[in-house]
Amino acid sequence: MKPETLTNKTIGLVLSGGGVKGMAHIGTLKALNQRDIYPDNISGVSAGALVGGLYADGSSTDDMLLFFKETPLLKYNFVTVNKPGLFDTDKYLPFFEDFFTAHHFGGLEKRLTVVATNLLKGKPKYFDEGELFTPLLASAALPPVFSPVNIDGQLYTDGGIMNNFPVGPLVDDCEIIFGCYASTMREVGKGQIKNALQISQRANLLMLHANARDKLCVPDLLFVPEELGGIGVLDKKGIDKAFVLGYDYANRKLDEWLQ
Repeated sequence: MKPETLTNKTIGLVLSGGGVKGMAHIGTLKALNQRDIYPDNISGVSAGALVGGLYADGSSTDDMLLFFKETPLLKYNFVTVNKPGLFDTDKYLPFFEDFFTAHHFGGLEKRLTVVATNLLKGKPKYFDEGELFTPLLASAALPPVFSPVNIDGQLYTDGGIMNNFPVGPLVDDCEIIFGCYASTMREVGKGQIKNALQISQRANLLMLHANARDKLCVPDLLFVPEELGGIGVLDKKGIDKAFVLGYDYANRKLDEWLQ
């Protein structure tokens, strides 16, 4: 692929879930932008929805990283006893107020599609208009850690349950599609599954990978950063590492592809 081939092309970017591993998406965006590649149309889920939302709102990669570093994940006073979930997702809204300029999809600089799971109907829901923050929160509300989000009387949770690689919304509208997949799958030893939390995390990862696997062939160029498997989904200490892994991997792949 020659760089000039991208001129005047509609470029799409699909971003998977992956929790803290999704910081690799920010590294991928930095590598793309450094080559004057600016996706027009983003489709994201969970951590990918948050990164895509920040990018569509005009945030720099530094500000994206700052958002994730300053937003608490497991804050003790966010614990809920009257909602299904360990932490009250609604209490994260003020952090969106601090970092986002747009409050509605229509105010974004880029087109954005966010997928969440309707728990009551058992169906994925694609949001691309109206209020912005609650769909973003819902898309990233990993059960059972975070409570579902109420939108128009329906309960929504992590979109990765139904679609962890939402490339579909881009297929008919984009001439070039890039994808970043951060829900890496690898074999683990018995000693790595010792408690209920580790069982839950492993089961979630298998579920996410199963519903994404058949879609990974759709993008023109797919980034699957290596070594992300060693980073915990909710381990904030891994933010910078995941970012660097994503950035370095995207640089290598883009240099090969653009030649």
